[in-house]
Amino acid sequence: MSDAAFLLISLRPHGEHAPLRRAARQQGGRVLTLSPWKITPLDDATARTALAEALACPQVIFTSPAAVKAAAALAAFTPPPVAQFLAVGEGTRRALVRAGIAQAIAPERMDSEGLLALPMLAGQAAGARIGLITAPGGRGEIIRQLQARGILVQRADVYQRTPLPLSKRSLAQLAEALRNNTPLYLALSSGEALTRISALLPDTLGAAMRAQAAIIAASPRLAELAIGQGFHLHAIARSARPGDLLAALAPPEYQ
Repeated sequence: MSDAAFLLISLRPHGEHAPLRRAARQQGGRVLTLSPWKITPLDDATARTALAEALACPQVIFTSPAAVKAAAALAAFTPPPVAQFLAVGEGTRRALVRAGIAQAIAPERMDSEGLLALPMLAGQAAGARIGLITAPGGRGEIIRQLQARGILVQRADVYQRTPLPLSKRSLAQLAEALRNNTPLYLALSSGEALTRISALLPDTLGAAMRAQAAIIAASPRLAELAIGQGFHLHAIARSARPGDLLAALAPPEYQ
């Protein structure tokens, strides 16, 4: 990777780094993958029942493209035409459109806080029912805030994150980049992923990464989390989409 103008660390699930690779390549960089887990769809009676109950709610929230893909693969995926479908971000909204839900809505600020500020959610009274299509862990702020408002959340976990060890190859590439002082950035779209990767890295390597890697955060909340873990912030992107993350990178030689 010595010929790269910069390295972008991707914490996305195993097999889902290609969009970031393409975006980084357009700016002369390369991606170094540190996947904390892989996505495993759930296909059992519990998942199918929970999905059917969530889809029966007047409003249904999908928390990620992976949630859309896993839900669409289940036999219970029969979205009623009267329901209102909401996506955390534009990538999730586009996944819903591909799944046949053309009227899905995503907030301009593409994170949990932006979703919760949408008028159709902010104006909901206590006792309202909202479906949440998601996975165990992650997006806990959505549930906490909705429940704090007295809203009944019908949750459906349609996939799970299966933990992965860090590969020796990825660790060697990271150590080489740090040793060579290669410009290093970390694309941050999941606080849970950052916490797990930080715990998996050897202490010396983790400390060096915190000192040298600049964070490109997909939201102010993630920026605050990264700073709290000892990283320094390069920029806050408009969203977690690869193009927005790379637009926020803007190394001086590409401005």
